[in-house]
Amino acid sequence: MKTDLHDMPDAQPQDELDERGKSRRTALSCMAWAGAGVLWTVSGGVPMSRLISSAEAAEVKTSSFSFVQISDSHIGFNKDPNTEPTSTLEEAVHQIGSMKKQPAFMIHTGDITHLSKPAQFDTATQIIGAAGMPVHYVPGEHDVLVEDGNPFFDRFSEQYGKGSNRHWYSFDQGGVHFIGLTNVIDLKGGGLGYLGDAQLAWLKSDLQGRSSSTPIVVFAHIPLWALYPQWGWGTDDSAQALALLKRFGSVTVLNGHVHQVAQKVEGEMRFYSAMSTAFPQPSPGDPAGPGPMKVGADRLRSMLGLREVTHVAGRERLAVVDTALAVKQS
Repeated sequence: MKTDLHDMPDAQPQDELDERGKSRRTALSCMAWAGAGVLWTVSGGVPMSRLISSAEAAEVKTSSFSFVQISDSHIGFNKDPNTEPTSTLEEAVHQIGSMKKQPAFMIHTGDITHLSKPAQFDTATQIIGAAGMPVHYVPGEHDVLVEDGNPFFDRFSEQYGKGSNRHWYSFDQGGVHFIGLTNVIDLKGGGLGYLGDAQLAWLKSDLQGRSSSTPIVVFAHIPLWALYPQWGWGTDDSAQALALLKRFGSVTVLNGHVHQVAQKVEGEMRFYSAMSTAFPQPSPGDPAGPGPMKVGADRLRSMLGLREVTHVAGRERLAVVDTALAVKQS
């Protein structure tokens, strides 16, 4: 079942509780605007995020490495508030390419395209390829609109395996184990993501035998936490995946889909949603509902800003600094 962002159910009143006892106000307390790209640095086995524009000045130890996350490029989208999402994707890639200390690789957390068309994939991968680094992709629901997503998985067969029915993969970098999951096939009621028994069985096998001290980074399109299930901003069977990850001392979970940054800390797990490079979406529970949020051209890039997120040892909360991609000129 494919569910478009515009087909989500109506938002609930601000203080109405959902089935998990969470109110809209609770969800909003987790939200904040962020940027077109987040630079992740892994040092001493602990992933932390940094403002992209400050990466040049960062002192990076030889044992450390960084990677970049971008998301929701929606190449092919041509309506308000951004009729040219290629231009904002190019801006994000330019920022990455201009870093003096280049990241080891890039992660794209889905909705590369808007309508799953080959020309849209061609345009997106050409722009992203200009960064000159390996890129690891997972699909968004807009990338799997035709043929059960097979064109997407065939295009990125180096990750998934040519002719393979497996829609998930993992790799290791610098002592960190990365896991790319697909939760946009067979969406559940209201557009909730879904992993499925086969993927969960693979995840269990992939994690077996790994030391609990191994840092884990999981990335998928739809949130693996119940960010706002009324809008499909959650994954139906994610609790089973998170139970498998619970024994690890450092777990970072990255997603896209919601076109804004939200964060949550639950035990040793840290969850981060990424901003789109194409257009913003309303805050969860906004009466307008999910979908492209129409803003003037003079405001668009101010809502596609950058966020600096720093983990300070010994503190539970993350230190957050937001910086706009472009500030409106007076």
